[in-house]
Amino acid sequence: MTLPIEDGDLEIIKEGIVDFLSFSYYMSQVAASNPEEYEGASGGNLSLGLKNPYLSASDWGWQIDPTGLRNALDRLYDRYQMPLFVVENGLGAFNTIEEDGSIHDTYRINYFRDHIKAMDAAVNEDGVDLMGYTMWGCVDLVSASTRKTEKRYGFVHVDKYDDGTGDLSRRRKDLFYWYKKIIESHGTNLD
Repeated sequence: MTLPIEDGDLEIIKEGIVDFLSFSYYMSQVAASNPEEYEGASGGNLSLGLKNPYLSASDWGWQIDPTGLRNALDRLYDRYQMPLFVVENGLGAFNTIEEDGSIHDTYRINYFRDHIKAMDAAVNEDGVDLMGYTMWGCVDLVSASTRKTEKRYGFVHVDKYDDGTGDLSRRRKDLFYWYKKIIESHGTNLD
């Protein structure tokens, strides 16, 4: 396939320089020259890495590493010297619905709290220009990596399951109320 280049196209491309970089961050990965000597691998959507024995992992084996986010922010900002935007960050996990209908996802709150603290350190201690952050995601959905509903991300639970049951009703998780406090406090109340 050959795409035609018209007069003026290269000038337009040259002028269309980005003014910020965006990226997704869920986990870090490690590698070794002798991977056969290490136990297990951590999964991801597109790649595999070795299990890092110093990190905890999600229900799906994704390494939980807020320091890795700080390192990514530091490296990207050092290399490109332009504002950064974390456009996806989240934790896929099982939801447990209590008898009263509540969902106590403290593990997810801890994940976000630690990652927000890491971003704060990158900005206030390391000088990174971080222009924004969005978590993944608002409501539970079918996971891209598993193609199933059992892997939940959102701060709102959607009543739908892989066997087709569920009425699509919504239920706020504890994460919903925690994140609401963060927004109302402009990121200062992480409790």
